[in-house]
Amino acid sequence: MRELAAGVDSTPVSVKPEGAVAIRNAYAGLLLPDAQVALFRATDRVFPTRVISRGKRVRPLPAGPRSLGDLRIISNGGTYDLYDYVSRNRIAGMLVIKNHRIAFEHYEFGNGPATRWVSMSMAKSISTTLVGIAVKDGFISGVDAPLTDYLPQLAESGYAGASIRHLLQMTSGVRWDDTHTDPASDRRHMLELQIDQQPGAILRYVASRPRVAVPGTLWNYSTGETHIVGVLLHAAVGRWLSDYLSERIWSNFGMESDASWWLESPQGLEVAGAGISATLRDYGRFGLFMLDGGVIDGRSLLPEEWIGEATSPRELNGSRLDYGYMWWPVPAKDGSFADHAFSARGIFGQYTYVNPAADIVIVVLSSRSKPKGAEAIVDNDFFNAVVEALR
Repeated sequence: MRELAAGVDSTPVSVKPEGAVAIRNAYAGLLLPDAQVALFRATDRVFPTRVISRGKRVRPLPAGPRSLGDLRIISNGGTYDLYDYVSRNRIAGMLVIKNHRIAFEHYEFGNGPATRWVSMSMAKSISTTLVGIAVKDGFISGVDAPLTDYLPQLAESGYAGASIRHLLQMTSGVRWDDTHTDPASDRRHMLELQIDQQPGAILRYVASRPRVAVPGTLWNYSTGETHIVGVLLHAAVGRWLSDYLSERIWSNFGMESDASWWLESPQGLEVAGAGISATLRDYGRFGLFMLDGGVIDGRSLLPEEWIGEATSPRELNGSRLDYGYMWWPVPAKDGSFADHAFSARGIFGQYTYVNPAADIVIVVLSSRSKPKGAEAIVDNDFFNAVVEALR
């Protein structure tokens, strides 16, 4: 293993009581709008974080001659427009990029181009993309390698016999309850471990969960599984995730601002399943990185066919599963996947949507009243309406 680089960490070094109360209440769906907005643009000052450094070059995002003023969204039996979507879905920031040019950019709640907003689970999609880069870089032999080849400490856990592919697809067969609003769920227990800031505590907890199915036979959404993705990357690459992300993508693709990533403890591992804070435009640039096939300056950072495998539906036990390597395939209005569209998603309405066929990237940052199910207009219906309007 390589020597670990000394990442640049930011304050605080512990979670303040008021920060702990705010994050617990947010996950429970019990924060009033102003308090929640303040939290979502300052979570890098609630938990200890590590900086994801930008480079010297900034990739321009020029404005294009497009408009969404006459957008027509059909959703849940109703017809809506852009103004309905922004107001009813509590949008904090929205960016639409068509043909690599900005077609629409808008901010609410006092946010602006310099505001960093929390990714929530969009970080999962970034973490699994780093696994692909680690495969291309030769740090990981491939996704069919046993997970315990890199994490032997899991040999006596429910993850024994699971491959890296099983981990990326969340089909390890290990039990996990990701219900954010249930204080007794595994996800809420993991949140308490984040608040406690004890090194290695999250991995020990995730590894203690029992296996309930043979690997590869059951899909179960698990933020704990993504934490293991982060532990895997750290072990295989010998770098902090923030540094690896900075070196391979953030500084080279031309992000305009530094970002940050939650840590499980001061000077510890990143929480790979959540907690990147970045600007709207830089989330858009990450979407463009995926739209461009993971290519920077003519060189592909990802193995051949990685993006297709990571973002496409698959079959599991005879049924279609609309989940890739922690990316969500997005069906078109007709239910097909002809555009090969996909998205990164986070609770409270965080999205990065990528449509290669239409050359469109959409970023939506939101502050909804509950972690899930609080949207008035289905987000996929909005994405498909934008594609239809700009195609």
